[in-house]
Amino acid sequence: MHKIDNKCLNHPWIEGLFKNTTRFFAIFVFAALSAILLSLIFGSWDSITRFNLAFLWTNDWDPVQDNYGALVPIIGTLISAGVALLIAVPISFGIATFLTELSPEWLKRPIGTAVEMLAAIPSIIYGMWGLFVFVPLFQEYVQPHLIEAFGDLPVIGILFSGAPFGIGLFTAGLVLAIMIIPFIASVMRDVFSVVPPLLKESAYGLGSTTWEVIWKVVLPYTKTGVIGSIMLGLGRALGETMAVTFVIGNAFQLPESIFSPSTSIASAIANEFNEAGGLQKSALMELGLILFLITTLVLGASRLLIMRMTKLEGKR
Repeated sequence: MHKIDNKCLNHPWIEGLFKNTTRFFAIFVFAALSAILLSLIFGSWDSITRFNLAFLWTNDWDPVQDNYGALVPIIGTLISAGVALLIAVPISFGIATFLTELSPEWLKRPIGTAVEMLAAIPSIIYGMWGLFVFVPLFQEYVQPHLIEAFGDLPVIGILFSGAPFGIGLFTAGLVLAIMIIPFIASVMRDVFSVVPPLLKESAYGLGSTTWEVIWKVVLPYTKTGVIGSIMLGLGRALGETMAVTFVIGNAFQLPESIFSPSTSIASAIANEFNEAGGLQKSALMELGLILFLITTLVLGASRLLIMRMTKLEGKR
């Protein structure tokens, strides 16, 4: 065994090298983001100058006439991601709560392994399973009953109207939910496990139930991590490509209900980019730019929410 020379480790040039290396890695993140943003702007410049801001609310995608609009992909992306979050967040919260508070020791490892295995499955496998297994079952046994039960109701019936195609926004959101549950649940489980046992034991000692401990002790202590896990899942849902492409229907039309076929930004790019050229390629690049900005806005909103929650907590 060679002895470590402390004088060598304390040499000023090593300290300077360490600082400069870590500084480079930090700057590299901003440089990479800037390069991606600039490349998207440069690639979509023809579309930006041709359609201006009207590109955002134009419901048209006609490669023959070179008329393009992003309204349908934007709506499809937001609705499918929203459906995914509505389904995934409660389930992930239940999984994380059970693993940290209620599960016996012998069951924690199998469930944790199963969650990690779900996260490791490639997205194309989810898409194939959704198209060949889930869609036929959903079309035959689930959608008809939902349309019959809720289709005639006022207001809410609009969401459940239409024909039972099997594919569509709701199916895409459900497949996305299954995909993002492992990510949200894993992060929630980890942040729940760092809560000091003394806090929970004190609450239990005062007569609190498990639900009260979770709601009044665990969640306030881990709110930043919980919001971060939800944002992680939302980011995955917004940018998912292959699984959504299989089951969303890939139709450039405004959805009449959550069962309607539509398209998302990622699936539109995946379907058309290989054969696109000229203005169509520029329009697809602008769709990528819009998705980049949407994810940036979502991240910014989450940071503002965390700051506001922290400020309000400080006033109590």
